[in-house]
Amino acid sequence: MSDTVLATTKVLDVLAQVTGENEVRTNLDLPLFDLGLLDSLGTVQLIIALSDALGIDIAPSEVERDQWATPRKIIAYVEKRTSR
Repeated sequence: MSDTVLATTKVLDVLAQVTGENEVRTNLDLPLFDLGLLDSLGTVQLIIALSDALGIDIAPSEVERDQWATPRKIIAYVEKRTSR
């Protein structure tokens, strides 16, 4: 399994765990905030869980809501961070 596929799988696993919604795995354009699946506390929980799962440091201050509005956007953000 490639690093990109592995990272995507980990992101979706963590996102499903934090939101309690498995649809995040199949609908990458699911509007997380609009549906109430993520809020400010959930975002912090997600940052911590992604940091632990992927070994990357993410400061809450560097995450903007629109950057993390959908699973696809979160995956893209993490891919940029892990390719540094």
